[in-house]
Amino acid sequence: MTSREGPEHMSAAEQFAVQEVTPSYWRVTFSNGAINLVDPDTVEQLAELITRIERAPDLTVVVFRSAHEDFFMAHWDMLSDTARVAAMSPAASGLHPYADNMYRLARVPALTVSEIAGRARGAGSEFVLATDVRFAGPRAVLGHFEVGVGSVPGGNPAGRLARLLGRGRALEVLLGADDFPADLAAAYGYVNRVVPEDRLEDVVDAFARRVAGFDKVAVSGTKALVDAVTEPPVEEFAAALAAFFRTSGRPENSARVKRLFDAGLQRPDGAERDLGGRHLGPST
Repeated sequence: MTSREGPEHMSAAEQFAVQEVTPSYWRVTFSNGAINLVDPDTVEQLAELITRIERAPDLTVVVFRSAHEDFFMAHWDMLSDTARVAAMSPAASGLHPYADNMYRLARVPALTVSEIAGRARGAGSEFVLATDVRFAGPRAVLGHFEVGVGSVPGGNPAGRLARLLGRGRALEVLLGADDFPADLAAAYGYVNRVVPEDRLEDVVDAFARRVAGFDKVAVSGTKALVDAVTEPPVEEFAAALAAFFRTSGRPENSARVKRLFDAGLQRPDGAERDLGGRHLGPST
């Protein structure tokens, strides 16, 4: 994945590298460890990034991509500091910051585009569902495995998938807890379309540049009208995260979680390669 133009700055602690290609077009590259896990630092840094996007006067399009070809955003880091997450102060919306990010990201004035070249499960799927347009490479994999480890998904994929895919397919994704390869995800409407791997970056870039060349008032105004009839209300996000906190980490599911870690969960060469299929089958 190559840079094109404009400055790109990223310190060792930064997970979101922002490249201001032009004042109207930014590209943001996510990088966090070996498989791009989502963790408490991600929550805090994403909140800052969303605010930055909201305040950019000329920004019309933001493309989100990954520094890792196999993982867009793997999922939530299941070894992260749960006490730190629970102690996070509510955002201005009244939501927990994680839920607030998923709510606000979809409503920024700029069009947001996910360039999905790898895996995006759980929190990673919730992130791409919060973006407006999703282009996938042929090796992309999406899904929600939370029910497979005894948790209710917390970022309101139930609300977004039901609106995108319809009730039956949303339940298939969420309760089947299986992987959805790119072609099937596109057939269901989970992503917009699949693009050949060697063309993904160019296709996304061309689309973004086209939209970035239009009048921002027209773009943001049109997006706001679509949001008004498709975006879940704020109350759904509070309910989803509350359900996640109630259900995650219960001792009756500890054996399931242990088997996943024993099989290589959160390691690039382990269960992450086929998390929803073989590793969350009936024996789990």
